[in-house]
Amino acid sequence: MSKNVRADSLSLLLFTLRSGKLMAINLLKVSEIIPCPPLTRLPESHPHVKGVATLRGNPLSVIDLSRAIGERPLVDPDGGCLIVTDVSRSKQGLHVQAVSKIVHCLTTDIRPPPFGSGHKSFITGVTQVDGTLVQVLDIEKVIHGIAPPRVVAEPAELRPEDAEVLAKARILVVDDSQVALQQSVITLRNLGVECHTARSAREAIDQLLELQGTAQQINVVVSDIEMSEMDGYALTRTLRETPDFQELYVLLHTSLDSAMNAEKANAAGANAVLTKFSSPELTRCLIEAARTVEAQGI
Repeated sequence: MSKNVRADSLSLLLFTLRSGKLMAINLLKVSEIIPCPPLTRLPESHPHVKGVATLRGNPLSVIDLSRAIGERPLVDPDGGCLIVTDVSRSKQGLHVQAVSKIVHCLTTDIRPPPFGSGHKSFITGVTQVDGTLVQVLDIEKVIHGIAPPRVVAEPAELRPEDAEVLAKARILVVDDSQVALQQSVITLRNLGVECHTARSAREAIDQLLELQGTAQQINVVVSDIEMSEMDGYALTRTLRETPDFQELYVLLHTSLDSAMNAEKANAAGANAVLTKFSSPELTRCLIEAARTVEAQGI
């Protein structure tokens, strides 16, 4: 397998907080940008939630992004603007100082976070724009810190035939978000399935090569799409072009709307695509994957 990194295009929305440093978010996760509207503070709400706005008749929770990631509060708490995001089946507003511009780059331009940034870091990668360092926000981690999805760490109730077929699956989960990776691992453990994990496509390729020909040889890959250096589409295409891995079952697991990504996922050669995060739906997809690889004798 070639370890040359495949590149896809990526659009980033750049914004600033009080410090003035540039941060970015995947433009596909942004639905609109609006001036900060009047907010209604709800009693006993999370301290990082500034309040609730009304957007075209619908309530919208507004996150104080500065507080959520440990930055100083904005100079004008009622100023700035909202980046309205559509991530992991929900909409929320991110209160920021200002939006800068949209830039277009390649996934290979996004590098992993610097060594020593720590597990508390709220970034998934860094890049350079006009010679300035830009940090790519881990929006899933921000949301998880405020409203963690319900992932119960208890054995799931499965039909015996489903448990039997899942036991034969040898799964590799690939995600550059530690929070998202943990959610998937917990779901798998609840199903009685141990798995291998990787934090990047490069690491995934290394593990596939290392396990090839062993009793733990992978037959199902569950991969995030939005990753630095090589995204899930490029990883899938690389697998499909490699004889030893052409038949692997690939499930692309994304925080974006899966319907929007279905055509591109299919073109890359993925077997299925699923929006994060729903344990029951991930379980259903994993059972389908396990049945498929069993039928193919992989």
